[in-house]
Amino acid sequence: MQEFLRVFGGLLILLCSTTALAVDEDFFWENGLRQSYFGEREVKLDDSVISLEAPKRADNAAIVPIRIRARFTQSPERYIKTVTVLVDQNPTPLAGQFHFFPESGRADLALRIRINAYTTVRAVAETNDGQLFLSKRFVKASGGCSAPMGTDLDDAMARLGKMKLRLMHQEAKASPVPVQLNIRHPNLSGLQMDQLTRLYLPAHFVKKLRVTYNDTPVLLAETDISISEDPSFRFYFQPQGEGTLKAEVIDSENNSFETLTKVGTGSS
Repeated sequence: MQEFLRVFGGLLILLCSTTALAVDEDFFWENGLRQSYFGEREVKLDDSVISLEAPKRADNAAIVPIRIRARFTQSPERYIKTVTVLVDQNPTPLAGQFHFFPESGRADLALRIRINAYTTVRAVAETNDGQLFLSKRFVKASGGCSAPMGTDLDDAMARLGKMKLRLMHQEAKASPVPVQLNIRHPNLSGLQMDQLTRLYLPAHFVKKLRVTYNDTPVLLAETDISISEDPSFRFYFQPQGEGTLKAEVIDSENNSFETLTKVGTGSS
């Protein structure tokens, strides 16, 4: 009997712990986040439209790589128009809202985020018919929003706004082309402390991103402090002949930066 009670008690503790963890994973979502960002609209937990990839345990909470994969290509008839990335337990849960178009080719996106505490990360896709689909992952990481900068602030400010916009395939092919955009910016969260003065550094971050191809929108975004230092985005666009791919950035101090690259029609 004692052995039975010991085993039963252990199973009960395990069950309660598992149940508590499950509740914790969705607590903030069900108690304010969903209502704040989507009101009374139905949000379907469904990986058949997009899937979110994230590490179960992050090596560096200040630079957590995540990837969003769309399950279909963009077309005028059916496309993902917005992906909202939320980090439930961050001081500012909204990492960013990313707007896509048929000209995007694919609504795939890779980026790096900060994570402040063990939390659920969510990607909510809105399709052009107004439906909302959620993919989520629980990530074990903490301290990312207050972690010291990876570089000296003076050096970071000297390079502020320098960007590299690179096509993974230089040719203007008929299929969607992956693009890598790197932005030099400290993306200060407002929670980081100057190690010499012991004062908090004011928030200073990229807040708007606009990518166009021949002046046609490919990717628009509003971002916040949950995006890592030196923001990096990988996305797609659908070339339509030769043209110019242009990226424009505005930060929270209304500094603006831009870069562009020419796209040719050569074959591989």
